[in-house]
Amino acid sequence: MQETKIYNKNNLYQKFEVLKTNRNKRYRYHEFLVEGVRSLNEAVKNNWEIHSFLYDKTNLSDWAKEMIASTRTEMNYCLTAELMRELSGKEDTSELMAVIGMREDELTRIPLSKNPFLVLFDRPSNRGNLGTMIRSCDALGADMLILTGHAVDLYDPDVVVSAMGSFFNMPVVRIEDNTKLFSYLADLKREIPNFTVLGTTAHREKNIWDVDLSVPLMLMMGNETMGLNKAFKDGCDILCTIPMAETSYASSFNVSCAASILMYEVVRQRGKM
Repeated sequence: MQETKIYNKNNLYQKFEVLKTNRNKRYRYHEFLVEGVRSLNEAVKNNWEIHSFLYDKTNLSDWAKEMIASTRTEMNYCLTAELMRELSGKEDTSELMAVIGMREDELTRIPLSKNPFLVLFDRPSNRGNLGTMIRSCDALGADMLILTGHAVDLYDPDVVVSAMGSFFNMPVVRIEDNTKLFSYLADLKREIPNFTVLGTTAHREKNIWDVDLSVPLMLMMGNETMGLNKAFKDGCDILCTIPMAETSYASSFNVSCAASILMYEVVRQRGKM
């Protein structure tokens, strides 16, 4: 195991800082910074590329020592306690952080189940909502989460933390060019004749309970404030609504709450709940 010691805020340390705070630099390096026992365990378990570990060698638990010893990396970095404290985003400084390689954004790299269930989140603008969406997709068995348009950064530390480990278990693909998405959907419809694209709207449309969700399906969720864009709405086979109490003041759900309700109904109709 190769190890480099860092005693001050040199160029290497500054790279770790920008991986944590700068979206553009993350994508330039094609890496992101992760901390937290649950996240690191899931990253290793799901075969993400761990490029480096960061730690204070004088403050390592047996778990951290085993993680370092058993995981292949390119180079590990031993920092001072003060540098670890400044870099960590936790109140109690993380004993172990990792620089992890991003995965390729390619729809066809994700294998689908026999009865596919995909979720699309159009232009998410809130880190917490995106993290919750990833966690719900993982919990309710979606094959893949697709992110479209200009959105919050998938690899932002707040997204990773709010997904609570599911980040590394749930396949997520970012698509900036909608042409690729529509081409992918066209291929799915040719291969799976009853594949259905279901869109959501806050306006009164078909009641979700009256829609057959047992078929191969893509569920499209709109942006928190603007909903689905017109191109996606036009590409849907069905638009549906979650019914709300007649006495309710609320006119819609938080997008991550709505997604969880809809995904649960998909699983329920498929007889898995």
